[in-house]
Amino acid sequence: MISINNLTVSFGSYNLLDDISFHISERDRIGLVGKNGAGKSTIMKLICGQQVPTSGHIDMPNHMTVAYLPQVMEHHKGLSVMEETMTAFEALNALESELDGINNELAERTDYESEYYLSLINRLNDISDRLSLEHSEPPRVRAEKTLLGLGFRDSDFDRPTETFSQGWNMRIELAKILLHSPDVLLLDEPTNHLDIESIEWLEDYLKNYRGALMLVSHDRRFLDNVTTRTVEVMLGKIHDYKVPYSEYVNLRAERMAQQMAAYENQQKMIGKTEDFIAKFRYKPTKSNQVQSRIKALEKLERIEVDETDNATLTVKFPPAPRAGDVVFKADDITVAYPGKTVFSHAGVEIRRGEKVALIGRNGEGKTTLMRVIMGQLDPVEGTAKIGHNVHIGYFAQNQEDVLDRNETVFGTLERVAVGDIRTRLRDILAQFLFRGEDIDKKVSVLSGGERARLGMAKLMLEPYNLLALDEPTNHMDIKSKDILKQALKAYDGTLIVVSHDRDFLNGLVDKMYEFRDGKVKEHLESVQDFLDGRKLENLQELERRFGKQEAAPVSAPVVSESRKDFEAKKSVSKEERKIKNRIAFLEKEIEKLEGKMQDIEKILAAPGEGDDIMELTREYLECKREIDAKTEEWAGLQE
Repeated sequence: MISINNLTVSFGSYNLLDDISFHISERDRIGLVGKNGAGKSTIMKLICGQQVPTSGHIDMPNHMTVAYLPQVMEHHKGLSVMEETMTAFEALNALESELDGINNELAERTDYESEYYLSLINRLNDISDRLSLEHSEPPRVRAEKTLLGLGFRDSDFDRPTETFSQGWNMRIELAKILLHSPDVLLLDEPTNHLDIESIEWLEDYLKNYRGALMLVSHDRRFLDNVTTRTVEVMLGKIHDYKVPYSEYVNLRAERMAQQMAAYENQQKMIGKTEDFIAKFRYKPTKSNQVQSRIKALEKLERIEVDETDNATLTVKFPPAPRAGDVVFKADDITVAYPGKTVFSHAGVEIRRGEKVALIGRNGEGKTTLMRVIMGQLDPVEGTAKIGHNVHIGYFAQNQEDVLDRNETVFGTLERVAVGDIRTRLRDILAQFLFRGEDIDKKVSVLSGGERARLGMAKLMLEPYNLLALDEPTNHMDIKSKDILKQALKAYDGTLIVVSHDRDFLNGLVDKMYEFRDGKVKEHLESVQDFLDGRKLENLQELERRFGKQEAAPVSAPVVSESRKDFEAKKSVSKEERKIKNRIAFLEKEIEKLEGKMQDIEKILAAPGEGDDIMELTREYLECKREIDAKTEEWAGLQE
């Protein structure tokens, strides 16, 4: 369907893409992967005609439609959300006009055997098939379903697009592209501005999409659920795997291991052959064998090992100073901006050592609560307090608003670093992949991923005992996200993280607070269990709105309980479940601490030369105090 042939994209003497070729078939589901800056977005721009290659060409049928959602784009103004979304059907209207024109022309022509007449018939059939699929539902209904799936509410439909943030306008553009139903869909990091529920809706939509799909995403689970083929871009070359992302990772590791083993075996054989030639070159009795082996070496097809980019983050957060048992506590708080209440009567308690996620739709108050925790915003009702000796390291969602665009990478850290850490700034930047001339780059020229890494590097400058991270993985590649996740799991302080990345949160957080419809609800369940429950609720809501209304079945009369009794039972059940989940959490934490104490005891029994006895003893006593406090709370909950 689309053939990419020997494409090269050069900038001076540097080849971003070097003679790449591959094919996109009609129903392909391709995940385009690679490090930030590898050339993934460039490939998409080449396919949709926004960029021209230095050499090579792309072949595709004339009537093929290609739609492209870039990471950053200009948004239209002057229309409401629904009016702007309905412009997606302009192409459909154009097809209907073309169909009328073909019918009129066929009625007048008599050259039934000509190639041109046959081409008109073929085009007529293509358009008719396309329109029959598109007319399965009225355009307005399709637009409403798509906007609701992407997180909009009914009340948003008549609002002007300019009253929404860039992220919400990106959703409008995504809705238009999906409704346009192109033959080929190119999506560049579509999940960056979506919340978890919208990502799951988009997954379901793309699974049923009938055209070809190519997408760039740093969400491993999204790639696994949507794609069936992975094209890796690395050091200007591509490697094509006919499997989803997780399988690609395993196959790539196997391929590299096999390639290296074959290369090493061939090098051994070449070495032995060269030794034989050198040893017997001047012996007449061996001349035939020597010449035979020289010719064999000349004809030998040498195995080459693919170049790999092995540069990775090396993140380890400084040990966290001890804080009070309760790190942050909010009682019955209501938070509002002029003319808008964000959420009301919320209770939040975060204890030392917990790892907590704030989840929910964009605009429901996750970042607002972060501002309350940081002391940047006071609640209009209720109380919010930071615990004793809490020192917060904050990572803002929009690093481009926080970092000075005119400052250099090195200067960004140098401006805030104090004390002995100033002598280690180059080492810290190297850990975050800023090496050599990179440290002299201006912030203004950094990619989104590079800015995220620089913002994270700033958190290394002093020991914090509470990390408040707002969308830390946006724009980070998958390998970098995995390394950051492991570093946060090993971090011994408290973590509060806003993220829509399910794979990143899974196994990292102990607790979640869901922001929804002006309320904040605590969840002590796994990320997957929460998602399964929310997906079911969403499906029920859609069925109520768009499904057929059925009469209620007739059943035997039952004795109904009062609303008050029902709510009382529901409240008791909810409190019991909350206590049960807290007990399970404490038991898990006590088990982890006991394991850590056992490890320290082994080291103290036979300390090595580099072991710090004083620090190990401090850690041991700290664990013991933690166990005593958690055991006391556990015993109190059993009563």
